[in-house]
Amino acid sequence: MSQATQTKPGQGRPGQGRPGQGRPVQYGGGRPGQSKSGQTRRPRREPEEEVWIPKTILGQKVASGEISSIEEIIEAGLRIQEAGIIKKLLPDLKSEVVDVGIIQKMTSNGQSTRFKAIVAAGNENGYLGIGQGKSKQMRIAIEKATSQAFLNVSPIKLGCGSWECRCDQKHSVPFKIRGKGGSVTIEIIPAPRGLGLVAGGKIKRLLELAGLKDAWTTAKGSTPTMNSTSKAILDCLRQTFSQG
Repeated sequence: MSQATQTKPGQGRPGQGRPGQGRPVQYGGGRPGQSKSGQTRRPRREPEEEVWIPKTILGQKVASGEISSIEEIIEAGLRIQEAGIIKKLLPDLKSEVVDVGIIQKMTSNGQSTRFKAIVAAGNENGYLGIGQGKSKQMRIAIEKATSQAFLNVSPIKLGCGSWECRCDQKHSVPFKIRGKGGSVTIEIIPAPRGLGLVAGGKIKRLLELAGLKDAWTTAKGSTPTMNSTSKAILDCLRQTFSQG
């Protein structure tokens, strides 16, 4: 008579039972780069940077190194028509979306909707530009506003115009300035070092992009309208370079 093999409790045939006994258990199986279904994953494609090809005489001079600063362009009275010129001269420039809105208009074909974007570009060290763009798609509107902001970049003269401080560091404006845009009037007053920026949220961010660390501000008019407010700020800061 054949005797049946007896198994102890907790033991089974080879390849069966608890993990760690018999066959090795693989978690998250598959080779690296493969999904659970066995399909290979595509490598993540990084966005390629477009190579700037100058189209104007000024752009060719900047690309060749004949012109090395924006101040030279302004003093010569030349007009910047390519955003690549600013990117070449100021590689540390940052762009930030300030405001996005919707424009609705009634036409003979029905109601049309477009997006409006306001973008600010600055390096937090004496340069600021603000641009506006409109399109039926928000992404294209932001791209247009960014390109316009680069074209509107202007140098800003920083200094210490406060009688309470009188230091030689560039942390505020050199004198009191006032700018206007639409119904908004903004005045920037020099402040002593360590005070900070006494301004509202979006106005404070624009001043930070320009490189200001300490200043008092006063605003009159419809300041929630960022189109007029941004123009007033840019008008203010441009006076530091033209008058100083």
